[in-house]
Amino acid sequence: MSQEITVLDLFAGAGGLTAGLHASSERFRTVGAVEWDRSAAASYEATYGKGLVYAGDIKTWLDEEDVPSVDVIIGGPPCQGFSSLGKQDVEDERNSLWKEYARTIRRAQPKYFVVENVGEFAKSPQYRQFKAETARGGTLSDYDFESAVLNSADFGAAQARRRTVVIGFRRDLGSPGLPVATHAAEPSGTGQLRHATVQDVLGQVPRTPDRDHVFAERRTPFMGRQYAGAFHVRDLHWSRNYTRLSSDRFAVIPPGGNRRHLEPYPDLMAPCWTKHKTGSGDVMGRLHWDRPSVTIRTEFFKPEKGRYLHPEEDRAITHYEAALLQGFGKNHRFVGSRTDIARQIGNAVPIPLGAAIGRLLAGSL
Repeated sequence: MSQEITVLDLFAGAGGLTAGLHASSERFRTVGAVEWDRSAAASYEATYGKGLVYAGDIKTWLDEEDVPSVDVIIGGPPCQGFSSLGKQDVEDERNSLWKEYARTIRRAQPKYFVVENVGEFAKSPQYRQFKAETARGGTLSDYDFESAVLNSADFGAAQARRRTVVIGFRRDLGSPGLPVATHAAEPSGTGQLRHATVQDVLGQVPRTPDRDHVFAERRTPFMGRQYAGAFHVRDLHWSRNYTRLSSDRFAVIPPGGNRRHLEPYPDLMAPCWTKHKTGSGDVMGRLHWDRPSVTIRTEFFKPEKGRYLHPEEDRAITHYEAALLQGFGKNHRFVGSRTDIARQIGNAVPIPLGAAIGRLLAGSL
């Protein structure tokens, strides 16, 4: 039997990156995880078992807990401080959490490490500071890393999501390289497959949400509190109550359309759309059956936030549909309120991208 590969998951969320590694090879064994959001930590525990996840601040964990020696560290430090969707506040304290990641590397002494973050991370001061720590005299001088901005659709996800992926390695082991794309919009005959589409993933999903009753039926105790759940992925096919105005808007937006199709109907236009005709046209947009979805973010259930309307139905995609577009398998579990779970789904690494990273590392180990 091949030797197991031990993994420590930092900023773990509900365990999307861990799910990718586990999907790529049975050799990966997660021995610990750290996640400050308690509902996400509860989801992690419900999926991967008790005793793995530390539900709290990583700084406290490093100060008070034993850090295990592992083969691989994975994680995605919070990115809101330099995300293109945020205020890009260089002073945002979340921007400095990469330092706790680096501190963990020094303690755990892994062979490899993986950092996943927004595309803008590669251009940030934090990225340059992280790189400087791997230079001679730096605190991580035994390590180096390579990075690239990767699109999850190029690795089999039915979702276009650009993320910076950093693959770190101990210098004596050498670089394992970076994941190589397996899919393309127009395969060139080099063995690539075509991009997965929304139709591929959602084509057989019931058009009418049918799991509303499940939400009130399940509760999970975690750290002295009761949370809704744990829910299987299929349990997440929940409906949402829309205002009459929203329903009327959905009804006039055609397949592939967006808020621009509301302009002939002044009574359906929001004042901000009437005054400002520029800006994102994807607001109130419908997903395309024959393409990968747009990036699934944390508020995918709000059509006014982006192209999150079902391709044909007059509603936003459900939590179930969003989880499928992220690549979550049927055995994953989610715990928390509907908003909590949406945040966990939207913050996750698409599982096919995580699996591509897993295959790369398993091959090197």
